[in-house]
Amino acid sequence: MTMNVKPFALAMIAAISATPALITQASAADLAPYSDAPSYNEPASASGGWTGPYVGLHAGMGSDKMSPFSGDKEFMGGIQGGYNAEMGGAVVGGELELSHMGDTEVDVRGGELKERYRVAAKGKVGAPLGDTLLYGTAGVAMTSLRDTDSAKGPDGWKPGWLLGAGIEQNINSNLSAKVEYNYVRTNDVRSFDGARTSKSDIGDHTIKAGVNYKF
Repeated sequence: MTMNVKPFALAMIAAISATPALITQASAADLAPYSDAPSYNEPASASGGWTGPYVGLHAGMGSDKMSPFSGDKEFMGGIQGGYNAEMGGAVVGGELELSHMGDTEVDVRGGELKERYRVAAKGKVGAPLGDTLLYGTAGVAMTSLRDTDSAKGPDGWKPGWLLGAGIEQNINSNLSAKVEYNYVRTNDVRSFDGARTSKSDIGDHTIKAGVNYKF
């Protein structure tokens, strides 16, 4: 039987001719651009919720002696309001405070005077540790002074400066509780002891607890 090889030869030639094109298409498919796998980003740490305005109440003890065991402590209390902002891992803010000092007695030359009211404007810088804030504070204070049997003081208000530190703890998204220490220095306080007029630099220490409501 005679085999007709012409059709077979033509088919082989066509297959060989198509092979380079198939190889080229496969290589192009391998080199096609692809999307990078999505990168993993560390989730941002949760805010402590310190940013925003607040108002609150405070109460504590005031004395011209630093020792908490001194016998001449007086009860003091008042109100405060301010604003905090979280920036760059820190909390910064400002606060206005009005306090009744409970007639805290302070020594002057020849006698004593009593501190009745105080208005303070304070700046605050703190380190937030989640729901806990450790902070320092500084500012100016205006204190009204009263006469005693041993000395007469100035009329009106006397300016001074304030330094302090505290710790505040979030209770929930709106309420926080704090404990704060303040030292206030008032210079050049004029007094009269019945025989002479003199000037004294006076200071007091307050330790107070308070609560804030955050809006």
